[in-house]
Amino acid sequence: MSVKAYTVEQVAEILQIGRDKVYFLLRTGQLRSIKIGKLRRITDDHLTQFVGALEDENCSPQR
Repeated sequence: MSVKAYTVEQVAEILQIGRDKVYFLLRTGQLRSIKIGKLRRITDDHLTQFVGALEDENCSPQR
C-alpha cells in the first residue's frame, strides 16, 4: 500500500489555489486531513474525495 501525504503548500500548488484557501477548505470540512504530531497532511485519498465531491456538485442538474 502506497499513500502519499502532502503539505498544505503542496496541495495549494496542486490545486493552483492559495494556501489560505486550503486552510479555509480544511476549516469548513470540505477537505479532510490527518495530523502527525503537530504536522497537518492531506493524503491523495483526501484530494480524490474532494475533487470527486466538486465534480458531483458541478454535474448535478440546476433548477
